[in-house]
Amino acid sequence: MNKNFIIEIINRDIKENAFDKKVRTRFPPEPNGYLHIGHAKSICLNFGIAELYKGTCNLRFDDTNPLKENINYINSIIEDIEWLGFNCKNNVLYASDYFNQMYKYAVKLIKSGLAYVDDQTIDEIKKNRGDYNIKGVESPYRNRKIEENLILFSNMKKGMYVDGEKVLRAKIDMCSKNINLRDPIMYRILHVPHHRTKTEWCIYPMYDWAHGLEDSIEKITHSICTLEFEDHRSLYNWFLKKLKIFHPKQIEFAKLNMSYTVISKRNLLKLVENQHVEGWDDPRMPTLSGLRRRGYTSNAIKNFIFSLGVAKREAISDFDHLEHFVREDLNLNANRVMAVLNPIKLIIENYSENKTEYLKAENNPEDKKSGSRKIPFTKELFIERDDFMEKPIKKFFRLFVGNEVRLKHAYYVKCTGFTKHSNGNIKEIKCKYDPSTRGGWSNDKRKVRGTIHWVSSIHAINARVRLYDKLFNKKNPLDCDINANFMENFNKDSVQTIEHVKVEPSLKNAAANDKYQFLRKGYFICDKTSNENGLIFNKTVGLRDTWAKKNK
Repeated sequence: MNKNFIIEIINRDIKENAFDKKVRTRFPPEPNGYLHIGHAKSICLNFGIAELYKGTCNLRFDDTNPLKENINYINSIIEDIEWLGFNCKNNVLYASDYFNQMYKYAVKLIKSGLAYVDDQTIDEIKKNRGDYNIKGVESPYRNRKIEENLILFSNMKKGMYVDGEKVLRAKIDMCSKNINLRDPIMYRILHVPHHRTKTEWCIYPMYDWAHGLEDSIEKITHSICTLEFEDHRSLYNWFLKKLKIFHPKQIEFAKLNMSYTVISKRNLLKLVENQHVEGWDDPRMPTLSGLRRRGYTSNAIKNFIFSLGVAKREAISDFDHLEHFVREDLNLNANRVMAVLNPIKLIIENYSENKTEYLKAENNPEDKKSGSRKIPFTKELFIERDDFMEKPIKKFFRLFVGNEVRLKHAYYVKCTGFTKHSNGNIKEIKCKYDPSTRGGWSNDKRKVRGTIHWVSSIHAINARVRLYDKLFNKKNPLDCDINANFMENFNKDSVQTIEHVKVEPSLKNAAANDKYQFLRKGYFICDKTSNENGLIFNKTVGLRDTWAKKNK
């Protein structure tokens, strides 16, 4: 991890003996959705700092809202963190572990005259808080006696009131310029079963009440969070000071935003619920499970995150930048294969009708340990339709009548003609091969400008390929008219499915998550829905790296 302002703060704290020298961080997701790439920055930062200082990083679920949480989200979050390479399975913590302690802390504040039960409705409370220009209005229940508040709060816990009938609020300052300090709600009534505590509780702590307490209970030394919590820091500090308990240091950093997508569980949930995507792990989604299904690697994502650095100023990162690291990683690890996405027949006129020879093909020139494979070569092949032109344009070096090209791993072939369908479309291309050029090289060292890929027609396996584009048509989808919905910027053509793709027979046993470079086409991953009835490949990224060129 590169040096950044957070590391400088921690180094200074260690030097000044600000704590016991063991750095303790945490990653505290709410289990109300899947993690996205923005979370990856926080994960890498918190777990990375713990590793750097040989400290600890807690995975702690802020499970304080049973209305939106479930075990599927918890399992997906654990899976994503482990996939990124950070061990968390053996130390999973929950806010609900501390419900009893939080309740006792609330009682302590009530006894100190610093919290009260309010009978106002949520709408009344919201209205009376005011805004940046209007001072708040004190609740008529603000000065209830301590004894009465203790009884009412106990009755809330016992389930004696309906949802929304009462809340517990902190008594701070209704005229504070920081609206978070205008008597924030600490507990609300929810007669909803919790995924862990079941029906034990019918009052649940609000996030702003619970969050700082959790850090304190776990003795977190550095509470690292995004800038949106900067205005909440004063509230967390107030609670910790009044309770006289361990006080972590909160440090804020700029969250990660990405172009042409949305980085918000709330907005991502809308995409899922409205079926604009097929689920949280749709390969178009910026979720870690979606990126994984698309073929992005954990190394690529971490290298991308670390390349951005850590700053206080928010910016929008380009997917081109991320794709650069994906290509870099897959180039080293993905085996090369041949797949023809838009096939047309190529017939070698002077090749024996019943002959099949097996040619040696290197699996990955970047990885000598990957070995080689044998690929069948026959009289009839499939090539890409756009590798032939009836009337070639300038600098077109592929097949046209009279031109010679190299068939990858095979022979030189020269186009001799073609046939057409009755509608005028090209039906078949004809050529002759040079037997002396086996392996794709000639003894006379004649120059051949074009090299194309191919698949034996009788050995080819049918497959389906999905090509992906940006999820939204606008760089910042949320930048829209006040009366507009960000979904108006949704790219309806963000996925294209190609049927009847022809792939070489070595892919017959391709399994889910196997990654390949389709020669001349890009990097692809075998989708989890592939089975014996049909192979499905998702395009991860093309071969061209525009970001690297822009940043030379």
